[in-house]
Amino acid sequence: MTVKVYSTPTCPWCTMAKNYLASKNIAFEDIDVSRNPRKAIEMIEKSGQRGVPVIDINGQIIVGFDQKKIDEMIGS
Repeated sequence: MTVKVYSTPTCPWCTMAKNYLASKNIAFEDIDVSRNPRKAIEMIEKSGQRGVPVIDINGQIIVGFDQKKIDEMIGS
């Protein structure tokens, strides 16, 4: 399973999403879009959104911290 979290350091929802994934022992790549313009563009292209977090689980996109959707996609 490949999980990417597009986030910023000041986003409380991003922190909640990353903490939730960690609590489920799900490894993820944390991508700070505030420091990486190329990844910010990638996030916008994938999601159509400029807001964070954007979570990419095996190519499926979740915009925002949606615990139910995360659970569905990781099979919890």
